[in-house]
Amino acid sequence: MFIEIKNARKSYGKGEAQVNALDGIDISLEEGNIYAILGPSGSGKSTLLNILGGIDLPDSGTVMVDGTELTKLSKKQMCEYRRKSVGFVFQFYNLIPDLTVRENVQSVRDISDSPFDIDEMLEALGIKENASRFPRELSGGQQQRGSIARALVKNPKILLCDELTGALDSESSKMVLQFLDKIHKEYGTTVVIVTHNEAISQMADVVIRIQDGNVKKVIENEKPVEPQNIVF
Repeated sequence: MFIEIKNARKSYGKGEAQVNALDGIDISLEEGNIYAILGPSGSGKSTLLNILGGIDLPDSGTVMVDGTELTKLSKKQMCEYRRKSVGFVFQFYNLIPDLTVRENVQSVRDISDSPFDIDEMLEALGIKENASRFPRELSGGQQQRGSIARALVKNPKILLCDELTGALDSESSKMVLQFLDKIHKEYGTTVVIVTHNEAISQMADVVIRIQDGNVKKVIENEKPVEPQNIVF
């Protein structure tokens, strides 16, 4: 198993204000699949994504990724894990405001051993013409595509997406999902998409529904839908 989380618990706050984001969750992910994680707000989706990416750690339980126990890594080792193995697409983009789109992507490309050409990636995502602009000069959808390019340019083993198409219209969403699917197929990238959008789950190999910090249902798609055929 590529990724295995066992009995992971995570809470925030104390006393009456305590919120149990994850409540003993167990999840297993195989390498090279696309996973869609669905659930209502407050179900623990984003917390789970942060733990998979090494941004946060569970209060208890284990997180194994490719044979490595994340909870036992030093801060330096965790930084190396995030730098080399994980790509993030955040809900609110998190582009560096004082860098252009190209510079944002280049900053990640420079510290990775990546086979990707920046211009080709920006063109495939429909944002090459805005490469010299700063995030403040872009629409939400354009910033999101810049964020996706930055996450993918280092060719991560795991791509973690939080509301990937939240700021995109249906046509832009299909363009982004088609490119994501292409990268997944060509390079075997494991993709985990947290979303409220049921339509996106059509392209996933496995759909995981969580509620109240635990897995409610796991569904394997025998015939995932090609992104261009998704009905939004």
